Amino acid sequence: MKDYELYELNLKKNNKRNKKFLKIFADWLNDQKIGKKTIRKHLNNIDLYVNDYLNYYEITEMEKGVGMVYSFLNDWFIRKCLWSSVTSIKETAASIKKFYQCMSEKGYIKNEDYKFLCREIKDNMDIFIHSLMEYDQYDGEEWEEFI
Repeated sequence: MKDYELYELNLKKNNKRNKKFLKIFADWLNDQKIGKKTIRKHLNNIDLYVNDYLNYYEITEMEKGVGMVYSFLNDWFIRKCLWSSVTSIKETAASIKKFYQCMSEKGYIKNEDYKFLCREIKDNMDIFIHSLMEYDQYDGEEWEEFI
């Protein structure tokens, strides 16, 4: 089997595994009487995190994603998601916190890992927003000399 075929096979396995966690998360949100529109937004945000970002560089299981939130919100999300904004960073961070709260309560990750994730997001939100602002300041002006 070629490397690419092996990658695709492992990617499908991880995405199937993640589907189980997304279903658990959806049920957990429904139990909290959260509206369908909000649940859909949380699920879309988490799908992006666990199925796109965590599989982008190498296939990474959801549990290891607890320690990767900083690089996601401070870099990847800003560069790869054209809709990134202050609001979308905050909403995505909230979805990630809720998702990992659910995973902690259900025993899929350690409570200490969930607490670490919450501190990581809280302590660095200003950095995430600053990075977004710096990235958005690029407006192509340096090319004016060529036009």
